[in-house]
Amino acid sequence: MEKQLHLNLLASRPPVPGGLQSGSKMRMGPGRKRDFSPLSWSQYFETMEDVEVENDNGKDISFTAEIYSSGQHGPVLLLLHGGGHSALSWAVFTEVIYNRINCRVVAMDLRAHGDTKVKNSDDLSAETMAKDIGKVVEALYGENPPPIMMIGHSMGGAIAVHTAAANHVPSLLGLCVIDVVEGTAMDALNSMQNFLRSRPKTFKSVENAIEWSVKSGQIRNVESARVSMGGQVKKCEEPLNSPGVSKSIGEVIIEEEEEEEEEGESNHKRKKEDDQEVKKESLYTWQIDLSKTEKYWEGWFSGLSALFLSCPVPKLLLLAGVDRLDKDLTIGQMQGKFQMQVLPQCGHAVHEDAPEKVKKVDICCPRRSPQK
Repeated sequence: MEKQLHLNLLASRPPVPGGLQSGSKMRMGPGRKRDFSPLSWSQYFETMEDVEVENDNGKDISFTAEIYSSGQHGPVLLLLHGGGHSALSWAVFTEVIYNRINCRVVAMDLRAHGDTKVKNSDDLSAETMAKDIGKVVEALYGENPPPIMMIGHSMGGAIAVHTAAANHVPSLLGLCVIDVVEGTAMDALNSMQNFLRSRPKTFKSVENAIEWSVKSGQIRNVESARVSMGGQVKKCEEPLNSPGVSKSIGEVIIEEEEEEEEEGESNHKRKKEDDQEVKKESLYTWQIDLSKTEKYWEGWFSGLSALFLSCPVPKLLLLAGVDRLDKDLTIGQMQGKFQMQVLPQCGHAVHEDAPEKVKKVDICCPRRSPQK
């Protein structure tokens, strides 16, 4: 399988102008303005389609999954995004990995995320979301799916582990989990609501959302932010002055704008006043209100390390820092139960911040580690 994955290696295309790789300085020279305009999914994926998934009774449609894909032959790289993100977070990574190996890339919007439509969008339990993955694979490939390498980031990494452990993808050949570890994730849950409240509630445009994501450090790669953020926000359905959308991008962060000279500050004030006159249909808010999913957080991450170690396929853990390892994983790594790669100087969205670095990792064919 390793030989098949590495057939027909292609040279990577030059990065799209404006792309900012991890570690690059965030400020531009005087008189230069970065481009925060949105980029289309079609620059990175070949197709986008709605895949209808039936209920267990086979009579009704349970949900319609939004699928982005590239390639027609070879093993499948099934990509699962993190909480609040969408399949578009894999766009730049898809371009660079598809140019490296002979494969099919499939990225899906998980339930309640992106453009996936589901009847019961409130059920975000690990069990339900793991079943979703298996049902989508069956809808795409029938009873005889091709070999599948599952790659998940953050929440998507946790769901990938649950999916693999429950054997919902019988043709699974490997599992890659990006920057999610049980110990760190569980510790972070106590402060998660405060983090979510600290984010702006609305943006006056997708371009503003992209700018915020870069300047706040959520996504350090400008190119990836320009295609990814479009899947994280949607047009507001509430009136401008309702409590739910009172805090707009013009009233939030970006300290460097507060450091402008007096003339610039006057312009900024006028811009704020203009923002208040924006009609409600031009305001954007988050695609999913993550604060309302709190009851599922513990279920995503509790017991995750043991579950990951128990998966009978080759495993790779890709981290932004070695400090994220918990006790179980430290012992498992010393015993050779999985491979691990650390990519420093990246944010949490490793695959977005540094897709070229992730591409160089042997992410598509981790060696089978001894089970001890």
